[in-house]
Amino acid sequence: MSVNPRCFLPGVLGALVAALGPTPVEAQAGTGAGLKVEALPGTIVRWSVPGTKRCSMGTRSWAALQETCYYPIDLLQTPAVLKVSRRGAGPVAYARIAVLASSYGAEDITLGDIPQANPSPADLRRNARDQALVGKVWTRREGPARFTLPLGPPASPLPEGKGFGAKWIFNGKPGSSEDHSGADYALSAGATAAAVADGTVVIAEDLFFTGNAVFVDHGDGLISMYFHFAELKVQAGQDVKKGETLGLVGSTGRVTGPHLHLGVRWHGARIDPRLLLDDPAKIPTIGP
Repeated sequence: MSVNPRCFLPGVLGALVAALGPTPVEAQAGTGAGLKVEALPGTIVRWSVPGTKRCSMGTRSWAALQETCYYPIDLLQTPAVLKVSRRGAGPVAYARIAVLASSYGAEDITLGDIPQANPSPADLRRNARDQALVGKVWTRREGPARFTLPLGPPASPLPEGKGFGAKWIFNGKPGSSEDHSGADYALSAGATAAAVADGTVVIAEDLFFTGNAVFVDHGDGLISMYFHFAELKVQAGQDVKKGETLGLVGSTGRVTGPHLHLGVRWHGARIDPRLLLDDPAKIPTIGP
């Protein structure tokens, strides 16, 4: 068993990069608003101005969170300049986010003799059904926010989260690498894992690659995901409160040992969940 267990979830999380509406750097250089900030894929930028009511980026628009706009940058976003705006008292204000090239490194992962290491045709058909189920989550209508930042920890005490963004290569197989879109927490088997905020459970079942998984919709386009449970404690359709137990940590699915995988997707973007568990004042900001 690995000292620092790992997991990997190919395909299931899908891709919504196009929905973020990137604009090529060359087309934006020297144009638009003067306010500009740099960011890496998988991170967040905020714009906090009193009276802010609405935010937009690309084709997406959403309500401000406590008079602050948060712009999540998808993990797979290529270098680009993204035009963003905020609305409130007075005219619409615009700014630009320059997304830089970045690499979170690579790691070789050795999987044991488990079905997820060498999926059969039946396993792949099952995974296709899983992807269709998860795909419906990304098209849910964004309701009012049921959370504030920072989010609550999924466990207490919470060890350091690791692995976000890393390109993992499984058993040295060419073409087996993918980007890990969550953070892994080395919790003991049987430990409880809790909801990071109030929300509605939209998936609570055993999926091929994620194992026993829970997806929670927190409103405002924020979805949190918890994978590899040994046992589920909630069911789809159930409302949960921040800190409520969702399941018991285990090692189901594609893993090397017991741990909790926590992922978040906000307005379609896969971002590092650790950023939402920390003081939001640490998030890079647009303007002074």
